[in-house]
Amino acid sequence: MLLWLETIVMTWLAAGLIVAVPFLAFAVGRVIEGAAGSSLLFRLMMLPAATLLWPVVLHRWLTARRPEHHA
Repeated sequence: MLLWLETIVMTWLAAGLIVAVPFLAFAVGRVIEGAAGSSLLFRLMMLPAATLLWPVVLHRWLTARRPEHHA
């Protein structure tokens, strides 16, 4: 019984890291206005929350408005 629970938790955390690391490295400033230009320390502090809440992070990332560039 414990093995399947451990597998689920490890899979959740692995998926969370796969989403959280690129999000915090490249997209957090576009998705959350107040995080634009944030420091590395801030992003490292956000890593555990973004990892655990990866479905919310992914949804916000995918539905964020892209900045419009006018020529």
